[in-house]
Amino acid sequence: MKTTTLKLVTIIAEDDIEARLVRDLKELGVKGYTIVNVRGEGLHGARDNAWEGENIRLETLVSSELADKLFEFLHSTYFPRYLMVVYMENVEVIRAEKFL
Repeated sequence: MKTTTLKLVTIIAEDDIEARLVRDLKELGVKGYTIVNVRGEGLHGARDNAWEGENIRLETLVSSELADKLFEFLHSTYFPRYLMVVYMENVEVIRAEKFL
């Protein structure tokens, strides 16, 4: 079985920016994504009540070039205004044509 190395880009962000974030990622070339609600605690403490909202984790599989483009865009557009964690890792996938 042939596999292809892609980048798994993970974005953890405030749920109230979900629609805007998805729109922007699609405009940049993201073909698909998965979103789940998440919770946790970090440098800024925990968001643990309904008034503060929830966090989402958005994951997408993209080429290395698109991953770099996403990082640059998120850094310049979202980081100055929103709490967000973004990271990427190499993953091996089958049927890579579904993601490119």
